[in-house]
Amino acid sequence: MPRVVVRSVGSATPRALPLPASPSSRPGDAGALSPASRTPTSPAMSVRCAPVEAAAHARDVQCRAGPETSAAGSLALGIDFGTSGCRVSVIDGESQQIVYEGAGKYVGEQDDPTASWRQAMVTLVTSVPEEVRARVGSVAIDGTSGTTILVDIDTGDVLAEPKMYFEAQPAEAVAAVRAVAPENHTTRSSSSALCKLLTWYTSGLIAELERAGKRPVLMHQADWAAWLLHGQWCSDWNNALKLGLEPDTGTFPEWMTSKPWAKYLPPVAHAPGTVVAPVTATAAVLLGVPADCKVCAGTTDSIAAFLAAGVTEPGQAVTSLGSSIAIKLLSEVRVDDVERGVYSHRLDGSWLVGGASNAGCTVLRQLFTDEQIAELTPRLDPDTPTGLDYYPLPLEAVGERFPVGAPDRRCKVEPRPDDDAVFLQGILEALTSVEASAYAVLAEMGATPVKEVLTAGGGAKNPKWQAMREAAIGVPVRAAEQGQASYGAALLALRGAAKS
Repeated sequence: MPRVVVRSVGSATPRALPLPASPSSRPGDAGALSPASRTPTSPAMSVRCAPVEAAAHARDVQCRAGPETSAAGSLALGIDFGTSGCRVSVIDGESQQIVYEGAGKYVGEQDDPTASWRQAMVTLVTSVPEEVRARVGSVAIDGTSGTTILVDIDTGDVLAEPKMYFEAQPAEAVAAVRAVAPENHTTRSSSSALCKLLTWYTSGLIAELERAGKRPVLMHQADWAAWLLHGQWCSDWNNALKLGLEPDTGTFPEWMTSKPWAKYLPPVAHAPGTVVAPVTATAAVLLGVPADCKVCAGTTDSIAAFLAAGVTEPGQAVTSLGSSIAIKLLSEVRVDDVERGVYSHRLDGSWLVGGASNAGCTVLRQLFTDEQIAELTPRLDPDTPTGLDYYPLPLEAVGERFPVGAPDRRCKVEPRPDDDAVFLQGILEALTSVEASAYAVLAEMGATPVKEVLTAGGGAKNPKWQAMREAAIGVPVRAAEQGQASYGAALLALRGAAKS
């Protein structure tokens, strides 16, 4: 029988966010949250999270204060759950300047992912100066696309190990999805959120949980983090895309809603930036934000980075060079191809086309320190290719999803030359090749041709790598003025506050 994993404790810990009272399910349910029922009455849920103090794990937290702002107007808070750490940005509602930002690594993620995410968020938010938190009027959260969690909506228990964004699912679950999903639908990818839900469903885990009196539901990483703040079970258009949401309508199609597992899907998906609800009374006290602080629908980490970059015209694109390479192109044409990991999100009147590779800077972190990269970079020669035929997946990873679906592909960083500078250049060339291939695939499919690439993430800082990328893609490449996904999430929060 499948193993049931329940993570909760019965008593509160000083800084762990508690379980929202009467968490909502589907609209109109008797248990839905209302302004009168926002004071928690059930025991706090800490998901085995140790007490979190603002100064805890200070070695893993980096903070920066921005310029002073006028007293008028609220501030907006953006929280980014990236692939390797959490970041917060607080921006001014009038100037959109950064008032404060901080970043921290996940502590203990391999042992207990949800506890580490919760702890990172609470640590970073409570590290924001008290006088700044007191002026935060809205908040939005982004998370890694496709990372899913099975949660008991009645108790808040995390019922199974989260399934990460890169995890391909077993053949039985993939076959179950492909038996009902239309050809070329994004859910047919083995790493889609729907395949993850069907893994829990077809394995018998969900049935076993229900026999044990649990009420499991699916949440994405960003959904769950927002739920900790407002207690509402919902999602957003962007995170729900890989679950099967139709971007044209913002709803799940009939081929999904007619299935017995439909009851585990989020009951509603909001447009990113939509005000969902104010924070719960307890969250307001624990985080030190106003009681009327609005929690807005979030997005994925790569789309948040895209929003931060300030793209305005079709043909402009953003490459996020983080643990994975994420490509986003503003296009007048929608294109989708599940076999090559290409999908389109709605973005105002255009389409945000792209995908995310499993290749990225993780392999650089595994093989070099920041100091070594800085020391070796001046010796790189973009005009003289190494000829090394590498594929830059993380060292132990298996499978590629974009720009080609290759579930059995493995990292290749051999042979290793004696000269570390040549070795580094060979890896950067391989990363560049993945990025250039991604844009070529989008053009081949009919998307608006790329005319400029803005770069987000740490890789934007390397001039030699930028030269390689410009030559390979054939268009200007520059660093985005604001490259952090947390800044894009803060912009969403600002948009929500302005509309409410």
